[in-house]
Amino acid sequence: MPPSTEEKSSDGEHAKINGEVVSTGLSNDSGSGDNDNDNDALESSMVQDWESPSDPGDPKNWSLGRKIIHTAIPGVFGFSVAFGTSVYAPGIPQVAKEMGVSIEVATLGISLYSLGLALGPMLGAPISESKGRKAVYILTIPIFILFVMACGLSKNITSLLVCRFFAGAFGAPCLAIGGGTVADLWDMKHGGGLAAVLFVQTMFLGPSLGPFIGGYALQTRGHWTWLMWVIMLVTGPLYLILFWSSETSKKEILRRRAKARGLPEPPRPPPRVAMKMLFVVTLYRPLEMLLTDPIVAFLALYCSFAFGVLFAFFDAYPYVFMGVYGFTIAQSGLAFLGIFIGTLLSVLTFYIFDRTLYEKAKRKIAPDMMPAPEERLYTAMVGSFGIPVGLFWFAWTARESVHWIVPTLGGIPFGWGMSTIFFSGITYIVDTYGALFGASAIAANGFLRYIFGAVFPLFTLQMYENLGIAWATSTLAFLSLLMLPIPMVLYKWGPKLRARSKFTS
Repeated sequence: MPPSTEEKSSDGEHAKINGEVVSTGLSNDSGSGDNDNDNDALESSMVQDWESPSDPGDPKNWSLGRKIIHTAIPGVFGFSVAFGTSVYAPGIPQVAKEMGVSIEVATLGISLYSLGLALGPMLGAPISESKGRKAVYILTIPIFILFVMACGLSKNITSLLVCRFFAGAFGAPCLAIGGGTVADLWDMKHGGGLAAVLFVQTMFLGPSLGPFIGGYALQTRGHWTWLMWVIMLVTGPLYLILFWSSETSKKEILRRRAKARGLPEPPRPPPRVAMKMLFVVTLYRPLEMLLTDPIVAFLALYCSFAFGVLFAFFDAYPYVFMGVYGFTIAQSGLAFLGIFIGTLLSVLTFYIFDRTLYEKAKRKIAPDMMPAPEERLYTAMVGSFGIPVGLFWFAWTARESVHWIVPTLGGIPFGWGMSTIFFSGITYIVDTYGALFGASAIAANGFLRYIFGAVFPLFTLQMYENLGIAWATSTLAFLSLLMLPIPMVLYKWGPKLRARSKFTS
């Protein structure tokens, strides 16, 4: 069993980026006496924190309805951006035919969009740091919509692929800061965990519904450009609501409060130092943790593999259900509802485990202590069996002699396992690394996840054509079996790995 409590401490000078505490590596030991008195006087005149635990300006103290609305905004934006990855998939054959390219080249529309999602989060960090979270949505969403519209207006494959990449890049900041918005609004002890899980669901529900909605849009409207208009129809109306929404970033709210009262704003690090910190948090440190920290690396690999398989299904499902069962493009999208149901069930699973096993661990320790991070891994240890079960199920039932509903149902354990592993892994990362390094660890996970999402569709059709449906899917299932022990290994040896990590205190 892992240890029952964790104690964390940190020292040194810190600043905050996107609501996360970041070590600046700077200190100011010079000056004393009058300088200290001047500093104390200056600090006392600044608005640096909430005035009381019940401060009405604190988003955590807003009414329940207002909090739900402000949680739904990044949730729907996140759904729309994630939905954009797969809604394009039903149109790939038509894009290839119309633009005179191969299916593989047309598939790059998925890969480049995913690559944009991998690289795009760093676009939002400077905006969030200087102007708050609302500004990120206000500035990046219209650019996202414009590039989506440009995709629909493209007359050649080059412009289509370039616009798909930039649509992903400018949609990514909404996914990246959405979790921060949820953290601004909810106390983790009072609904915050459930709110965070529901937000994270958008990155799974969007891709699993995209082929279904896109398939019917293509079949009823007859042209692939309608796949782009669907994204705009989901995103555009919500954008208008943003102008009536409120800022949730504590730092930005306090800045505005200070300005309204004619008081000095809280000090900011010099621009050069701020940019260096942003570079460290959004790029350098995530890559460093991905390459040097075993916990981050193995969880990122596992989550990314599952995500890559989901993206591979964007090609595999039409190949199977249209080729074996004679489905239309719309009907083949209907098969993704198995994965959709599985992702919904994962929320219930995570909630049950959190309310039972994790709460039981909390009751065994002092009220001011937290259970060991490994207590978060129960869901992943159970859910890890869902991926190979679902893949083998699909592999050996997708044939003419078996009714189409049977391989469709195989998507349920796969979607359930994929989502539960991710939920469990992310909460484990947050509990392990805290605010200081947790944001970078999650960024590393997201980066690798979308890289896998970009790569897997590029070889899926060739693999299914050369190996056949059963063995192509079984190959993925066998790979998932190799990764199945990862949550168990982390549960047993996680405390030792954490003790050796330079990113934990």
